[in-house]
Amino acid sequence: MTAQPVLDTTAWGLLLALSLVWGGSFFFAEVALAALPPFTIVLARLAIGAAGLWLIIAVTRTSMPADRTAWRDLAVMGILNNAIPFGLIVWGQVWITGGLASVLNATTPVFSVVAAHLLTDDEKMTPNRLAGVVLGLLGVVVLMGPSVLGELGGHTLGSVAVLGAAVSYAAAGLWGRRLRHLPPVAAATGQVTCSTLIVLPLALLLEQPWRLEAPPLAVWGSLAGVGLLSTSLAYLIFFAIVRRAGGSNVMLVTLMIPPSAILLGVAILDEPVSVEQFGGMALIATALLTIDGRLLRRRRAA
Repeated sequence: MTAQPVLDTTAWGLLLALSLVWGGSFFFAEVALAALPPFTIVLARLAIGAAGLWLIIAVTRTSMPADRTAWRDLAVMGILNNAIPFGLIVWGQVWITGGLASVLNATTPVFSVVAAHLLTDDEKMTPNRLAGVVLGLLGVVVLMGPSVLGELGGHTLGSVAVLGAAVSYAAAGLWGRRLRHLPPVAAATGQVTCSTLIVLPLALLLEQPWRLEAPPLAVWGSLAGVGLLSTSLAYLIFFAIVRRAGGSNVMLVTLMIPPSAILLGVAILDEPVSVEQFGGMALIATALLTIDGRLLRRRRAA
């Protein structure tokens, strides 16, 4: 039987870093939506992200794949991991808040664990993983405030859109296994480039961005942030985790994004933390320890 991918200390550190840079994408999207339509934001994010990655390719002199099969896999990855979820999340945030979007996005590991169990031989569901994922999702709800779920009934389309993005991310985590033979920078550059070319005609046809007024400086800053940090840097980390720990494990990051965003607010903006937020973070930490399994194994051994 194929060995089960594990999350070692390095993989957990990479997941934490990914949660920090991906967590900012919800904030950047809210700022940009004040002046730009959804697909224009997605196109700008991908184009800026691709430019940053190609610069890294040039500096590091990393070879890009030359065969059609690899580029086919990169194109499918770009659709599942970028074009579909980015579009659905940004469009969904037209109707719902970033807080509810982050809660719905945190359902990704649930879909990932189920899909990996059904479709792979080496990432089967275990009691620890299932219990940890459910506990983590509960922690996200507590962290963001249960009242945020009250928005579900009034904005069904936005909620369904973000849930669709979570399903697409789960599929992308599994599809990314096909790219483990590529260096992370090559895989990231290829998939972001492909998704840029896919989204380009949609944005031009549906929104005609050249007709829009020039956005304010804050919006340009948010586009640079979501492109370079939440896309270029994020996907370098993403593919490093896939290569090291597997496709379903990388999607645990969606449980870590909400607490990372709150901790960033505390550290940078001196925002207060409520008792409920502490409780939610404690639940998420317990969930991640349960999924990791090492603490439970040590207790059983003792």
